[in-house]
Amino acid sequence: MLRKFLRDDSAATAIEYSLIAGFIALAIIAAVEMTGERLLALLESLLDALTR
Repeated sequence: MLRKFLRDDSAATAIEYSLIAGFIALAIIAAVEMTGERLLALLESLLDALTR
């Protein structure tokens, strides 16, 4: 039973997939945040141009 437990690598695979998913989520959050800041700046400049 101990040998079977030591040879079982399904938990390691699950951990690897969860780490990959976590890094992908962080990349998506960073991309959305940067895009949101750019969009806000664009809208503010458009508002300034329209109110002149």
